[in-house]
Amino acid sequence: MRPRFHPRFINGPFEDPGLYIPFIFENRALLFDVGDIYSLTPKDILKISHVFITHTHMDHFIGFDRLLRLFLGREKQLYLYGPEGFIKNSEGKLAGYAWNLVNNFNYKLHLHLTEVHPDYVISREYKCQNKFLPTQKAVKRSFKKVLYEEPAFHVSAVILNHSIPCLGLALKEQFHINIKKDRLEDLELEPGPWLNEFKQALYDQKDVGSEFEVKFGRDKLKKRRFVLGELAKQIALITPGQKIAYITDVVLNESNEEKIVSLAKDADHLFIEAAFLEKDFEIAKEKYHLTARQAGELAARAGAKQFSIFHFSPRYLGQESLLYQEASEAYKS
Repeated sequence: MRPRFHPRFINGPFEDPGLYIPFIFENRALLFDVGDIYSLTPKDILKISHVFITHTHMDHFIGFDRLLRLFLGREKQLYLYGPEGFIKNSEGKLAGYAWNLVNNFNYKLHLHLTEVHPDYVISREYKCQNKFLPTQKAVKRSFKKVLYEEPAFHVSAVILNHSIPCLGLALKEQFHINIKKDRLEDLELEPGPWLNEFKQALYDQKDVGSEFEVKFGRDKLKKRRFVLGELAKQIALITPGQKIAYITDVVLNESNEEKIVSLAKDADHLFIEAAFLEKDFEIAKEKYHLTARQAGELAARAGAKQFSIFHFSPRYLGQESLLYQEASEAYKS
């Protein structure tokens, strides 16, 4: 079965961290961390609707400028999330540029910034035509793990310790819908945009007894009407949703361990940092990072079906196989 999300690292394991998550058959993507993003094409970047930033150290945040540069002058709504201090740091970046010519743009960019605290989040909107000065008071709402939610999926976050607050992230699909192509042929239906509308109706939990119209063919001139629930039984295979977790820049302590294991529980794919080898455990602890062994053990404890390590210290250039081996052995033991 083809998954909906296709996550991939934006850089190699010794370079700036970041996870690019495109949606299959949709012109859309999410981004976890925004370090150096020059490996992403402008086309890829412009698919991004939401950016989740673990913390604002330079290697996780420097790509904000590249992101802003490409979105500027376009009719876009871009949503960005980060930990305590994120809004102040983002406002500092925005204040670093002169915006005297933005009124010449025909299309206006809106930025929506959300800062995560233990029990609440604060959100503010910044409009291009207002020179990216906040136009309204910050909105405060309660926060209980789910940071962003749509009918089809949600993004959860926990606050971890990297000597500063650092977000751990998990993307969870509500359920997964696979289309049975042979059944489409049996019903003489052609694939097309209507399939996304059909899936969205299921994610929105529309009344299964309601009518669903299928429009297909050239200029959508062909039309067929079905009962939504009956059509779902005939052409859809519904399975548990995909889960992706992302952990980086944390020290192993009791609090972090409990939060990571809970957040990443039963993940289909856990992306987790492994900055140091276990023999350099003391350095890892001093710098608030994980070792490869710790990463493997956490993946095993969480019951992750698959895991990938990244964010290696440059001291291991040419020795990355040792990190992969240590993490794999810890996971299997």
